[in-house]
Amino acid sequence: MLNYSLMKPEGILLLEPHGPLTRQDFDGVDQDVNAFLADHPKLHGLMVQTKDFPGWENWAGFSAHMSFVRHHHKQVEHIALVTDSQLAGMAEFLGKHLMDAEVRHFAFTEDAQAMQWLQS
Repeated sequence: MLNYSLMKPEGILLLEPHGPLTRQDFDGVDQDVNAFLADHPKLHGLMVQTKDFPGWENWAGFSAHMSFVRHHHKQVEHIALVTDSQLAGMAEFLGKHLMDAEVRHFAFTEDAQAMQWLQS
């Protein structure tokens, strides 16, 4: 399951994965982000907060995730990875080389610092 909220005045998307990601997890977030981007040029920030990355339920979940990233990565200025997952370092490294966004890793308990960074 993927919980999300879009802080519209700030232009910040919060994603909280709980359990393996599915194709359906990205349906709502994709619609809401597209609606926001219809009236705004970019998302100022995106925060992914999870203690440990839960992975994907199946290939369809992975594919939906990659499709979401492919369609929106040029419209995000900053990405905060708030997690204690060992995959965070690799995700930060790949993000810095494959995305236009500035990517930064924070420990799971540093969500306030991550939000402050996104809002600066």
